[in-house]
Amino acid sequence: MASKPAAASRVREVKLRVKALLSGLATYVPGYDYMHGTGGTDSARYCYAVWMRHLVLAQRTGALRSIPRVVAELGPGDSIGIGLMALLTGAEKYFALDVVPYSNLDKNRAILDELVALLRARTPLPGEDEFPGMKPEVRQVDFPVDLFDLDRMLAAERLQRIARSVANPAEPGSCIVYRAPWFSPEVLERDSVDMIFSQAVLEHVDDLAGVYGAMRGWLRPGGIMTHQIDYRSHGKADSWDGHWTYSNAAWKLVVGRRPYLLNRVSHSGQLRHLRGAGFDTVAETLYREPSHIRRQNLAPHLRGIPDDDLTISGAFVVARKPN
Repeated sequence: MASKPAAASRVREVKLRVKALLSGLATYVPGYDYMHGTGGTDSARYCYAVWMRHLVLAQRTGALRSIPRVVAELGPGDSIGIGLMALLTGAEKYFALDVVPYSNLDKNRAILDELVALLRARTPLPGEDEFPGMKPEVRQVDFPVDLFDLDRMLAAERLQRIARSVANPAEPGSCIVYRAPWFSPEVLERDSVDMIFSQAVLEHVDDLAGVYGAMRGWLRPGGIMTHQIDYRSHGKADSWDGHWTYSNAAWKLVVGRRPYLLNRVSHSGQLRHLRGAGFDTVAETLYREPSHIRRQNLAPHLRGIPDDDLTISGAFVVARKPN
């Protein structure tokens, strides 16, 4: 006879699966609004924490020797706040590439003002107490004074140019280029970008081969990428890895008409696309959780993944385009 906790867990799992299926089916109802904010980047402190972590960790791996001049972000989401941090900390050009145009002017203006205040105060990196579970993790939370020339970064002329670009990114000479939707590698010039980054985005991309290939084209030789990838179920199952057990047909119903959800690619699959596009892995930090599923219960396309993948719930990857 099953224990009460086990029985309760099965009930939760069934309820979540039914909810996931119904939410996907609801997207086919005429007039149903299935687009929602992405969360996270509507907070200036979140954007501050994410960019600082990517920058500090890229420097520690030796991949980043100086502040990147041209930066591109995949999937900025509710605001371009992380990209604004890149500009405020020394970048001269920022490309925001999204599938859906979530970002809006008023939100970006407010976040820009808050970010300037955080930098002027030399604010330590927000930690686990403020953003529980945020990845990538950093041990050092002090403001990285050795990385920046704050007087130059926050000079009035630079701040005015960034503010003008936020108000009108289409203006000639703007330091911000926002593309949503973007579907073609031609949206950016070849060999023109110093650094590409993403935060919890690549687990949502269906055409990974195409996206990694596009990033290879955009980056200059020697340019780097930093990606935080979240392999968890995003509320579609009772366990972090439960989404891997849906049949392919059932998962198609869960996705519905949404432009994206989860690609259900494991860590080795991500690395296969990354290396297949010609990138070298500089460093990776793996985040692990115990597996809750048996191999025979995996979706058919996942049954051959390495055992190691079954416990990798997230990864921070630093990669470089060869010279």
